[in-house]
Amino acid sequence: MQPLVIIIVGVVILGAVALVIVVGGRYARQSQEDTGDPVLARLAEATQRGESVSLEDIELEQPFAERVIIPIIKRIGEVSTRFTPEKLLQETTRKLELAGNPGRIDASTFLATRFVGAAIFGGLLLLISSLPTVDWPFSRIVLIVGLFTLLGFFFPQLWLQSRINSRQTEVRKALPDALDLLTICVEAGLGFDAAMSKVSEKWENELSILFGRAIREVQLGKTQREALRDMADRIGLPELTSFVAAVIQSQMLGVSLAKVLRIQSDQMRVKRRQRAEEEAHKAPVKMIIPMALLTFPSIMIILMAPAAFQIAGAFGPLMGN
Repeated sequence: MQPLVIIIVGVVILGAVALVIVVGGRYARQSQEDTGDPVLARLAEATQRGESVSLEDIELEQPFAERVIIPIIKRIGEVSTRFTPEKLLQETTRKLELAGNPGRIDASTFLATRFVGAAIFGGLLLLISSLPTVDWPFSRIVLIVGLFTLLGFFFPQLWLQSRINSRQTEVRKALPDALDLLTICVEAGLGFDAAMSKVSEKWENELSILFGRAIREVQLGKTQREALRDMADRIGLPELTSFVAAVIQSQMLGVSLAKVLRIQSDQMRVKRRQRAEEEAHKAPVKMIIPMALLTFPSIMIILMAPAAFQIAGAFGPLMGN
C-alpha cells in the first residue's frame, strides 16, 4: 500500500473520530442542560444519606462504557435520526420490542451502533492492511475493507434478528406447559389474573416475564383485554396471539374460560408434538453433510487402507519398486 494513501486514510479516520467526539460532547452538554445530570442526582441522594462523596468519585465509579462510549453512541444516534426515514425508525423500534428491548436502547441508538460497527470493522481491517508485513494489492484492500465494513454495519441487525428468533422459540416452548398450569389454576377456582400470576411466579423465562408485565399493567389501571393484546404484540408469536384472541372471545361471549383453556392447552401440545416430529424428520437430512465430510472418509480409510497396502505390495515388484 502506498505511504501517501496510508497518510490520507489515517487523516480521514482521525478527522472522523474527532468529529464524533466533538459532536457527541456538544450534544451531551445540551442533553445535560435540558434533562439534568443523573450523576448530580446520585450525588444529592448520597448527600441526603449523610455519605461524604464527591462528584468525581461517583463518575469514576461508573464503567468506562457508561461514561464515554454509550453517551457518544447516543449522540451519534440523535444526529443520525434526523436523516433516517420515519418508517425505518418505526421498523427498528418494532424489532427492538420483539427482541425484548435488550439494553433498553432506542431505535436511534441501535442505528448508531450499526454505523459504529461499520467504522470499527472497516478501520480495523484498514489498519491491518497498512502493516509493513501485509503486501496486498490496492484492489484487494478495497474489497476486503468494504466487505468488513458491510459486515460491521449489518452485524447488529443480524444479532437483533437472532435475539428475536431465540425469544420467540423460548416462548413457544414454554407456552404448552404454561397453558396446562393456567388450566389447572382456573379449574381449581382461581381467576385468570391470579392464574397468570402463578405462572409468572412458577418459572423464570420470557413467557413468565410477559405474563408478569401484563399483570402489572392491569394493576396500574389498564383493562385486561388491552394488556393481553399488548402482551401478544410484544412477542409477535402466532400461537400466543391465537391464545389471547381465544381468551378475549370467551370473555366477550360468556363461554367457560376453563373449557377454552383446556382446548387451547390440547392444541398447544399437539403443535409441540408436530414440531418435534418435523425436527426428527429433518435430522437425517441435516446429518448427511457432516457424515459425508467427516464420518465416511474415516470409514473408507479404515476399510480400504489394508487393501491398498496389499495391492501396493503386490504390484510393487512389477513397477520396479
